[in-house]
Amino acid sequence: MDTLPFPVSTRRLVVGLLLVVALAAVAVRHLHGRGAPRSLAVAPIRVAAKAAAGTRARAAPALVVDVEGAVRRPGLVRLASGARVADAVEEAGGVTRLADRSAVNLAAPVSDGQQVLVPRRGPPTAAGAVPSSGSGGAGSGAAASGPLSLSSATPEQLDTLPGVGPVTAQKIVDYRTEHGAFHSVEELDAIPGIGPARLADLKGLVVP
Repeated sequence: MDTLPFPVSTRRLVVGLLLVVALAAVAVRHLHGRGAPRSLAVAPIRVAAKAAAGTRARAAPALVVDVEGAVRRPGLVRLASGARVADAVEEAGGVTRLADRSAVNLAAPVSDGQQVLVPRRGPPTAAGAVPSSGSGGAGSGAAASGPLSLSSATPEQLDTLPGVGPVTAQKIVDYRTEHGAFHSVEELDAIPGIGPARLADLKGLVVP
């Protein structure tokens, strides 16, 4: 005779239900722990990397421009796309007191690799137009008055030399301003645009 308060069939049913509930709880915890964090660990890193790359691309300058002449810090400047000559001059420290601003179009757009030259104000008349002491008419400064002094010649006078244009003439003046008076004609070799061949052509036409 069974002395327990519940029949055997009832006890078996209760035990079976408890086992089913326990197995279901274990399965739910296993599935939840296995699949949850995977997307959270990878996606934010990739998004952050793409955002940082996009920020660097937007911040990178698009143009490199050479600013020379009557500016405070001549040399290369880096500008954003769509910049104007005024932006390039400002990045070079602005113009000096000797700059001829009327000779520069500050509103013009600049392109990558361009050179912006800010000329200095020249004298009222061209210094190179010196009357000849001979029977001929007026000639260039170098031809009429002998060799040209590199330490005192104006850009206009230097422009009359063979193979020397306005840009190179201004570079000679800038070199003189930075380093002082020339001590020898051979110092011209240190100026961009004047190589050994050009230097040979100028010998006899210029003096320190």
